[in-house]
Amino acid sequence: MTNTRTIRQHLARALSWSDAHVSFDDAVAGLPPAARGKAPKGLPYSPWQLVEHIRLCQADILEFCLSARYEEKEWPKAYWPASAAPPTARAWSASIARVRRDRRALERLVLDERRDLLARVPAGSGQTNLREIVLAADHTAYHVGQLVTVRRLLGHWTA
Repeated sequence: MTNTRTIRQHLARALSWSDAHVSFDDAVAGLPPAARGKAPKGLPYSPWQLVEHIRLCQADILEFCLSARYEEKEWPKAYWPASAAPPTARAWSASIARVRRDRRALERLVLDERRDLLARVPAGSGQTNLREIVLAADHTAYHVGQLVTVRRLLGHWTA
């Protein structure tokens, strides 16, 4: 039981850790509102698009894990925002808050010892809870790295 608990704790921590890279929270901290909707020359996305993409995908993974009625969404339309800039001043902070909320829900899911990590998700075609947790952590880390690059190219990264 202790080994399983330790594995679960490591997986939960992987959803937000910064041991090998910048955390999501650090990557979004202190970005001026005027820079949130700007894409640097040569790159197709802005900080807003990356943050919102992380949110949309993480929410989708969470729903996929929990709902037997999950329906696959249209790619890429349902996973990327239509605009380079947040639609409202509040949208940036609301998106970040939802990323954090859904990340906590995924952490609770992986820490729930009643949930079999190797069980298939209800609406899947063989995907397991473990696969989806690793996917969420990996996907977020990938796009956080892109977010840091975008911030550097926009001149808004000091770390």
